[in-house]
Formats: sequence, structure tokens, C-alpha cells
Amino acid sequence: MTDVVGLYLEPPENAIVLCVDEKSQIQALDRTQPMLPMQPGRPERRTHDYVRHGTTTLFAALEVATGQVTGLCQDRHRHQEFLRFLKHLARAYPDQELHLVMDNYATHKRIEVRNWLADNPRIHVHFTPASASWLNLVEVWFGIIERQAIHRGTFGSVRELTTAIRAFINGWNKRSHPFVWTKTPDEILKKAIVK
Repeated sequence: MTDVVGLYLEPPENAIVLCVDEKSQIQALDRTQPMLPMQPGRPERRTHDYVRHGTTTLFAALEVATGQVTGLCQDRHRHQEFLRFLKHLARAYPDQELHLVMDNYATHKRIEVRNWLADNPRIHVHFTPASASWLNLVEVWFGIIERQAIHRGTFGSVRELTTAIRAFINGWNKRSHPFVWTKTPDEILKKAIVK
């Protein structure tokens, strides 16, 4: 926790801090009946039943200093797709030292991923402690995209869903802002210790 919070409060000079994770099993849901719009005194209404057209996994990296998001939708959620996303990040930031904050998910620690990271020494990984996903700021962003673009959407196909995700990311990046961490490790630990 001290390592991750230290990156947020005092990032290494001339380096980029990226919070990385995946939002898996995003469903392309389409309602069986059209939505009924809001009317005076009545909320928007939709049917409870839906047709499921498949899923996608969104791999995303939030740049802490700017709030910019790099995202990639993949059909599956395995180490191969995660490694493809890491390579995508390496191309997106070709000349910078990268510090990646991520959880201890098994996919993130596969031998293929570890070998690739060993071959790319400019990329440093910082794992969040177990049960501390709240330390990874991309989780905050996942909540935002869920509320604003996915949850109430209707999607006739996975392609429609991924197009909506891409449009949201593009719009987000035009208006992005830094994500500012305010608590020191000591302040966090002080609150966590129950007397």
C-alpha cells in the first residue's frame, strides 16, 4: 500500500504512472421492448427482460497525472489478451518509463507476462495488496463508465457495445483531468486500525 500511494503522491520524475486493470464480462444487452421515455411525473421505463448478445472485456489504463485512459476491448479474458494490452501500452508510451499499478490477479502474474516484463525493463509493476482494489484508481473510472455508458445502454451486438465504449473513452480523454490522491499511507493505516 505504501508503494502504490507513494507513486500517487510523489511519482518518479519523467515517468508515467498508469493504473491498469480489466473490466470483464461486460454484457451487450438489448431490451425485448423499446424504452418508454420520461414524461411529466413518470420516470423512464424499460422492460425487465432482455436479450444477451455476448460479452467483451475492457482492458484499461488510467494515466494518473492527466486522467487520460487507454483502453482495448478483447473477446476473452486470459493472459494472452492481457499481454496484448501490455504491448499496446508499450507502443502508446514508447519512450517513457512506465509504472503500472495493478492487482494480484493470476493473469497478471503468468510466466509469459513476467517474461515479457523482464524483457522490457522500462516497465515497472506495483501490485496492490490483496482485497485492496480501492487503491487502484482505474477502478474509480470503471465505476464512471459503468454508470454513464454501459448500465442503462441497450446494445444489439458486441460491436455496438465496444463502439459505445470507444466513444466514451474518446469523449472522456477530451475532457479528462488528473486523478488526485490525497491520503498518505500513515493516514490510511490510522483509519484502518480498529481500537
